[in-house]
Amino acid sequence: MTQYANPPEPGPEMPAMAPANPPKVKQWRSIAKALSWRTIGSLDTLLLSYLMITYIGPYFGLEASSGEAIEAASYIAITEVITKIIFYYFHERFWAWVQWGTSVVDGRRRESLRRTSTKTASFRTIATLDTILLAWFFTGSVQTALSIGGLEVFTKLALYFMHERIWARLPFGIVH
Repeated sequence: MTQYANPPEPGPEMPAMAPANPPKVKQWRSIAKALSWRTIGSLDTLLLSYLMITYIGPYFGLEASSGEAIEAASYIAITEVITKIIFYYFHERFWAWVQWGTSVVDGRRRESLRRTSTKTASFRTIATLDTILLAWFFTGSVQTALSIGGLEVFTKLALYFMHERIWARLPFGIVH
């Protein structure tokens, strides 16, 4: 018999180990998570965009006054509120459907670190591409857009992971 250092996690590759009656994740939970994340994410994008346009943009030929930089950063952040809420909602609904990395412990739904890490990477890929496209549209500079998106990868990965771990502990919107 195979011995595991850690017990295997239930998932699509081990359907027999999946919880018999997994808890249901309600749509309202996905909406609340989308709104809370978007608030954090948009504030981060606003700050990063302003700093990149102001301090890095001139190296790529993007000369902008402080007022123009905050205007462009605001357009990027405000527009992504709409695009990212839509992307995040569908990302959450997909992950609510996938049971991999979830379990029920003491009557409560739990998510594994591996699941949280995979969710973090998949959403960050989608979201970074969105930010780069929006930054390019509003600044007209591919290089500045790539610098905003490139730095955002690091700040957002850390922020999103913390956001997911907090929500993984909240019972709101989970029916057992």
